[in-house]
Amino acid sequence: MTGFTHTPVLLPAVLEWLQPRAGGIYIDATLGGGGHATALLEQAQPDGRLLGIDADPAALATVQQRWQAQFPPSAYQLVQHRFERLADIAADAGIAAGQAAGILFDLGVSSHQLDTAERGFSFQHDAPLDMRLDPTRGATAADLIAELRETDLANIIYQYGEERMSRRIAQRIVAQRTQQPITTTQQLAALVAQAVGGRGTQRGARQIHPATRTFQALRIAVNRELEQIEHALPQAVTLLERGGRLAVISFHSLEDRIVKQFFRNQSGYDDPDQLRPVRLRVLTRKPISADAAEQHANPRSRSAKLRVAERV
Repeated sequence: MTGFTHTPVLLPAVLEWLQPRAGGIYIDATLGGGGHATALLEQAQPDGRLLGIDADPAALATVQQRWQAQFPPSAYQLVQHRFERLADIAADAGIAAGQAAGILFDLGVSSHQLDTAERGFSFQHDAPLDMRLDPTRGATAADLIAELRETDLANIIYQYGEERMSRRIAQRIVAQRTQQPITTTQQLAALVAQAVGGRGTQRGARQIHPATRTFQALRIAVNRELEQIEHALPQAVTLLERGGRLAVISFHSLEDRIVKQFFRNQSGYDDPDQLRPVRLRVLTRKPISADAAEQHANPRSRSAKLRVAERV
């Protein structure tokens, strides 16, 4: 596998809103290729610290190799794990509740993971149907397709992929697997295209492959992405110091909906009687999107949305 690379989306906006300062403690809960984290850690020097978390060992190995020549060992700690255990991971790294100056989540998968054929995230190349962010543990997408009941499979594709033809797709998958196991990306992509009549969907000026939503749904299910977000966000708020900031970049409506609702709940927006304590002040009433120049340079930034809130 080639070195892990990643073009950080909305980097100037992340730095503007997180306002990293010398001596601050920062957490990047989705380290990836380290683009955001490197910039945060640079501005936190000379005595700032950063905890980087990622489920993908390839990401951590690449960032470790880069940083060991750039920062002192005391400036950072890298941990392989899902971010749903954020508070425990932080505690093990010596970061207690109320100590973090800024926390970042850059959700979803990176360009490198999508472009690495053997990871099975994309149908652009034929590869084993894997889709695990942590390739060392857990069920693969092929396992889910082989084992789930038709109804459960249809629900996953509908709920996580927002695919209107989910039942037809699930029915075709179940019929096919009784004849032959579905184990590769292009097998599944062709099957989905057949199920929906080969019609993609239009997104702006782009035509989206008919299997795109199904692949998204399976990836989310394999990695329990939405559950992780729901578990991690309250832990992040507890870790923040007063005035510390939480920034979340999402790439599809399901993620953004969770973040938006959480910020509203924690800010008391939907609690006029103040029955719950207010823990956050929302700084971005509308999410921040990439400008035209960034979208042109990095097409995957088109769907990125940044929301930021401050601990009160």
